[in-house]
Amino acid sequence: MRPSPGLRVPPLASLALAAAALLAAACSGNGGEGGTPALTGDVTIDGSSTVFPITEAVAEEFMAEHPDVRVTVGVSGTGGGFERLCRGETQISNASRPIRDAERQLCAQHGITDVVELFVAFDGLSVLVNPQNTFVDCLTTAELKRIWEPGSTVRTWRDVRADWPADPIRLYGPGTDSGTFDYFTEVVVGQADASRADYTASEDDNVLVQGIAGDRNALGYFGYAYYVENRDRLKLVAVDGGGGCVRPSPQTIEDGTYTPLSRPLFIYTSADLLRERPELAAFVRYYLTEGRSLAAEVGYVPGNEARYREGLDRLEAALR
Repeated sequence: MRPSPGLRVPPLASLALAAAALLAAACSGNGGEGGTPALTGDVTIDGSSTVFPITEAVAEEFMAEHPDVRVTVGVSGTGGGFERLCRGETQISNASRPIRDAERQLCAQHGITDVVELFVAFDGLSVLVNPQNTFVDCLTTAELKRIWEPGSTVRTWRDVRADWPADPIRLYGPGTDSGTFDYFTEVVVGQADASRADYTASEDDNVLVQGIAGDRNALGYFGYAYYVENRDRLKLVAVDGGGGCVRPSPQTIEDGTYTPLSRPLFIYTSADLLRERPELAAFVRYYLTEGRSLAAEVGYVPGNEARYREGLDRLEAALR
């Protein structure tokens, strides 16, 4: 049968080329340029509620580019995250403090001797009261210590300062598995894990936000990003670490003037896992390249370029 008028029949050579192109596309799947196989698999992350918003943002963007990789992010506190990483239940641990020697030993007992620490951002641990509180604008670290130390006799605001009302103080703070709890007790109370126990505790900072927002006599602490997300429901308190009252902000957190409550945040993984699982290595690389801007978007303070370059160098060393 003759072709219809105006219908152009391609030469056999063109048909062959088109068929070859279709076959190559089918073989490459979602792999991108050069026919690289698409990334597949699962990346499981747990740990710090403070680091959670950054990692969640990175995970969402990464999965949009690599839809065959599923990244799940949990919140069990920094200590809980290290336990799960060491036991082989996760591949990444979010941490709001450096790993401890005892946690490295736990990992070693489970055959993980090559833990890799990677900086992701800075955070300013923030002290909050209810917006109806009109008299607390600044607290010294000495006052915070008296309020939170084990055996504290502080029960009312007047116990802190004589000219404040005799209304009770109701305290809200992270649970004992939280890296925020570890850091606060170490730099404010003077000993890690040393704290009064009669307060409302949670590893989930959103629970603390709700508690402080609904209690006019509340005082609590958690990461700066959760304040930023809820600034219309909370009142930020300045902290005097010896140089005057300073409120946390991106500038004071980065330049260290918000002292002693500015701190670095991390993710941890294993070199063996990075070598064994290309989807994990790709996710970590993405975190260290794109996470800087995403950290700023969700209320954290990125480090300088050199910090992320150092992290990428550690990643490449682990992959060798």
